[in-house]
Amino acid sequence: MNPLSAAKPQSNPSLQTGVPLTENAIAATAHDLEIRGVSKQFGSLMVLNNINLSVKAGEFIAIMGPSGCGKTTLLRIIAGLEGMTSGEIRLQGKDITHLPVHRRNTPMVWQSFALFPHLNVQQNITFGLTLIPHNRADVKRKVQEVAKMMHLETMLNRPISQLSGGQKQRVAIARALITEPKILLLDEPMSALDPHLRVRMQGELKRLQQTLDISFIYVTHNQNEAFSMADRVVVMNQGNIDQVGTPTEIYSRPATHFVAEFVGNNNLFDGEVVSVSEKTVTVSCPQGRMQALWHEQPHQVGDRVTVVVPAERLSLASAGTPGENTINATLRGFEFMGSQVIYFLETDTGYEVRMIRQEALDQSLSIPINSKLQLSWKIQDTILLGEQIQ
Repeated sequence: MNPLSAAKPQSNPSLQTGVPLTENAIAATAHDLEIRGVSKQFGSLMVLNNINLSVKAGEFIAIMGPSGCGKTTLLRIIAGLEGMTSGEIRLQGKDITHLPVHRRNTPMVWQSFALFPHLNVQQNITFGLTLIPHNRADVKRKVQEVAKMMHLETMLNRPISQLSGGQKQRVAIARALITEPKILLLDEPMSALDPHLRVRMQGELKRLQQTLDISFIYVTHNQNEAFSMADRVVVMNQGNIDQVGTPTEIYSRPATHFVAEFVGNNNLFDGEVVSVSEKTVTVSCPQGRMQALWHEQPHQVGDRVTVVVPAERLSLASAGTPGENTINATLRGFEFMGSQVIYFLETDTGYEVRMIRQEALDQSLSIPINSKLQLSWKIQDTILLGEQIQ
């Protein structure tokens, strides 16, 4: 339950939300947001191509993808800041496709925070309530509540110029929350923060979302942010949704070549299916023969496929390594990342392979550069993708 909603007086609810009672009394649905067939075209450029997505009530959705994939455009369309070429958007069962921004109550937290430098913290927070008349006592109460929630109680009179990056982010979120939104949209709000603060704010933002029990839609190109906070992740590529799933599903079972390359640290080997049994599929690649477990997708001899092997699943082969896949490679370098080491290797065919191991730096230093190594991984850790469509 939203703490701001729980505490408000019951005498005149329309004063609390800033929208007429007829619009506020929308029956709860299983989905907070439904995006149906949304497309966006700028001239001949198709920015969004028939996007369909349903967001459950109280769900944290992260939309990730490279720059230019359409994720921010989709967020702006949901907020009403951008029109669409075709499609429909429904918020808690109501069609909001043609509603103006101020009647949607879908506030957006911007990458630059978009705070007013000439206003102090309290004035920035209350700005969202100035569009529609509110009872002064209600405004004061709501400011106090949201300031406490965002740890801003002692900063209400402070100029924006005197705030740190993390404090500015809190003010931007507080300004959005004071309107009691049905859903909160966030466009890469942590990109301006330093890495240490970003990690800390991820935890705070997730706890805030769970406390408020409202849906968050969070746009990012950072997979660490998406995986640490989201209930489900949407991976976009060139205006399309390539895959939707839990962080574990996206990471462990990429559905397309793009997802396999964009998410995680995967090694991709192209090859041809040479045999199929009841349990395994054998693929011939330039780097050697590789096996995968047979899953629901049927593969036939002669099919062109891509073998995906997560870098953290690779290890140095022990003598024999029965029942595992193996390839030969030469160590070309490594990168120490604190708790893990990334090894960069090269196969006999000149193909780069990455291996990630949880170990100390002195262990990696014990392997000389240009050492000839044999790498192995379990058959069940092999992922097969069909032939890539160019």
